[in-house]
Amino acid sequence: MRVVHVDVQVLPGQVEAFLDATRRNAEASRDEPGVLRFDVIQDREDPAHVVLVEVYADEEAPAAHKATPHYATWRDTVADWMARPRSSVTFTPVDPDRAEAWRSRQGRSRQG
Repeated sequence: MRVVHVDVQVLPGQVEAFLDATRRNAEASRDEPGVLRFDVIQDREDPAHVVLVEVYADEEAPAAHKATPHYATWRDTVADWMARPRSSVTFTPVDPDRAEAWRSRQGRSRQG
């Protein structure tokens, strides 16, 4: 398994458009067989700071994700809306350490 945190600083006037495009990408990503979770979180103090939390079933899944049409659409759509190039950090999950414990299909459209 692999967990990736993608850190994005969005241009202030583009936050809502970025979030809309990112929600569409996240929803499509959750339907990929190698994606266990794909969460979009926003900094409370700085709404232009967004982090994507991506949990993949194996080492090959991130490359498969980046080969999808919806990822290419997202990447190209949001490219000019970032204040700086996005960065990422890759983690190894410790707990839970089983893929099935990470999968979160229920309530994925629920807002709160």
